[in-house]
Amino acid sequence: MTAVHGTVVDLVTVDGVVDAYLAHPADGVPRPAVLFCMDAFGLRPHLRGMADRLAAAGYTVLVPNLFHRAGRAPVVELPDFIDLAERPEIVRQLAPAARTLTPDAAMRDAAVYLDWLAASPLTTAGPAGVTGYCVGAGFALRVAGTHPDRVAAVAGFHGAHLATDAPDSPHLVAGRVTAELYFGHADQDVTNPAEQIARLGLALTEAGVRHRAEVYEGAHHGFTQADTAAYGAEASERHWSALLDLFARAL
Repeated sequence: MTAVHGTVVDLVTVDGVVDAYLAHPADGVPRPAVLFCMDAFGLRPHLRGMADRLAAAGYTVLVPNLFHRAGRAPVVELPDFIDLAERPEIVRQLAPAARTLTPDAAMRDAAVYLDWLAASPLTTAGPAGVTGYCVGAGFALRVAGTHPDRVAAVAGFHGAHLATDAPDSPHLVAGRVTAELYFGHADQDVTNPAEQIARLGLALTEAGVRHRAEVYEGAHHGFTQADTAAYGAEASERHWSALLDLFARAL
């Protein structure tokens, strides 16, 4: 395994300072840039570990605290392991922070993250890759549609509310996407039911977007998150294979 260096960095935006985690191969050689978009539980040790694994595969990975308007991470106190009984209360506590991440605010932030990665001596020239989880999957899709010339590949896993009836639903950016996309959906996911999976697929197909979507049977919302009761080891490893395959091909 490639040795990895991880550090906390602060990024300045018009809305304040964003705390973020940066992981990259320890040799300091420039690598393709990856923007890693967190799940709703936010920037914490498990996500840092995921970023380290991705960096060890040969990438420079930035994991910003998407809820920075509500404070530095963690914006609410989190247990080491989030079980089913605790989950609803933690989600309730996080709701105000989540509401700060409006589509407009999110894409203002995204421009800063992409600028920071492009300017870093640790990244190679060229478009970035983006991966997102839960709320981060919708964020990642919006990035692809808002900054099409700056993004080569996007992956989203157990994404939430990707193709709703709302006038600002993430799937409505499909017509502006030029990146290659991959989605790994959970079939036990109330935040992303079958009708939304179909709506997203249709939008991407009609827009001519290169994409592949798979439904992971038996997987729950949050299947990549080993510090939660939703974790599924088989589905998580499947996600890693799909993600690394996409980035190896596109970046």
